[in-house]
Amino acid sequence: MRVEPIAGALGAEIIGVDLSRDLSDATVAEIRRVWLEHLVVFFRDQDLPPARLLAFAHRFGEPIEYPFVKGLDEFPQIIPVLKLEHETINFGGIWHSDTTYLDVPPMASMLVAREVPPAGGDTEFANMYLAYETLSDGLKRVLDGLVAVNSSAAADVSRTREDRLKDSARADARKEYVAAHPVVRVHPETGRRALYVNVAHTVRFEGMTEEESRPLLQYLFRQQTRPELTCRFRWRAGSLAMWDNRCAQHNAINDYQGHRRLLHRITLAGDKPKGP
Repeated sequence: MRVEPIAGALGAEIIGVDLSRDLSDATVAEIRRVWLEHLVVFFRDQDLPPARLLAFAHRFGEPIEYPFVKGLDEFPQIIPVLKLEHETINFGGIWHSDTTYLDVPPMASMLVAREVPPAGGDTEFANMYLAYETLSDGLKRVLDGLVAVNSSAAADVSRTREDRLKDSARADARKEYVAAHPVVRVHPETGRRALYVNVAHTVRFEGMTEEESRPLLQYLFRQQTRPELTCRFRWRAGSLAMWDNRCAQHNAINDYQGHRRLLHRITLAGDKPKGP
């Protein structure tokens, strides 16, 4: 097993591990250590049909269903992340941490690529530890006491799931999910502080109006995606990415019009975010 970082801020490729095999406890522990250190890890050329993908996911946590879109018939915890040739909006094409509008948002997500365009369709990731740590001490003191309100109905992110809701919406989905979480989240495994707001879901600070919250939130959203805090991954069929939603954000780039792209996604159950 070899680890090759792909950027200075976060991200590492793990080489020499066949995820389709039964992994030893020691190998799983080492993958988790590398994942916690680099926030997102990547594997190439993996043969992971749905049953094997789900078995791999179970080694790291409890797979859970996505609230808005139905999963595969035999594997409801696996949702297709699909953009068809004629569609113009892609699923998840905005910076976010997954489903922060839930009271208990997921710990991790993983994607495996099934069909990719000849070029484009990369995914960007950003380091929320560094987003927080590079703020001034004065702003850190302000943020450490704030709580953010997150909604599933924010307009920009709602558009990114519209095409899939047309053909695979869950009948039991609520019209809107809303949850309040600390603006600064203490990671339960590393103890580090991460900036836990995102442009897709965070609508205001608790106790403030959206208008009052907007200037500071917009500053934080710009801070979170500064280029030096990010990495970018180019997919190939059989590539797998696994990221930590507690301290990383991601954005699916929509630059492959006229081409089909299909990945399979699993999210893993997390814990209720805690502040400093």
